[in-house]
Amino acid sequence: MNIWGDIFTSLKEALFPTRCLICGTFYDLGEHHDKDHCEGKFMDATVLMYSPNDIFQKLMNTFLCPACTAGFANIESPICPVCGIMFESREGEDHICGECILAPKRFRIARAVGVYDRTLMAVLHYFKYKGKIQLARPLGQLLFCAFTQNWKEKEIELIVPVPLHTKRLRKRGFNQAFLLIRNWALYAEMADIELDHLNIRRDILSRNRWTEPQTGLSRYRRMSNIKNVFNIKDSSKVIEKSVLLVDDVYTTGATADECAKTLLQSGAKHVDVLTLARAIR
Repeated sequence: MNIWGDIFTSLKEALFPTRCLICGTFYDLGEHHDKDHCEGKFMDATVLMYSPNDIFQKLMNTFLCPACTAGFANIESPICPVCGIMFESREGEDHICGECILAPKRFRIARAVGVYDRTLMAVLHYFKYKGKIQLARPLGQLLFCAFTQNWKEKEIELIVPVPLHTKRLRKRGFNQAFLLIRNWALYAEMADIELDHLNIRRDILSRNRWTEPQTGLSRYRRMSNIKNVFNIKDSSKVIEKSVLLVDDVYTTGATADECAKTLLQSGAKHVDVLTLARAIR
């Protein structure tokens, strides 16, 4: 049976070669081919020991050619221990950035998987704006790995995706932040990790008014654009809870900080932030 399966796979790859989502070139999966990953069985406990770059390569090899995969850059020290920004200089230890000193954040810490540039930026654009929702699975697994590597067991009780306005949700058809986390219980089971205490809720935060897209706005415009936009539907769900706020991209932090403010005002114990990408100033 396995022989026939291998023959079918080889024939399929010969007739329908893999095309890179970003550059459009055809490439041979070859040694990069991971049959278990293609069948959705990739996530297990061993993956958590890999580096972010290795995890990205393994999860994205059926979507991206080796050259484009190599364009992924993970966030690494030295970083700001608060907002998680990666410093341009690769020398020295982690230290608080000037912005976090001058304008303290409401959230406790923010962490991201990779730099919002080149490959990761292109992948997220295909995911968000071109309806490539099949990317939600590998990107969700990538984000899950970052969560397990940055937070201790039972440190987080409630996971909340940054919400979209109803108008934007109808237009896009999905909330990309929720798609990234909706299968985390399955990934935890695959990786043999106990996460039964976690509560993933997309009905906690909501947007009470329409805002123009944050993309392209200055830092000041972003802050004023997002001010007092969010509200809590039921404060009893967040009182004394340690909350993880999840989004796809952290740019200036205006959205994350405004969400954290709303959650804390409703009684949350503390708010942390996790995103796939982090823009570098």
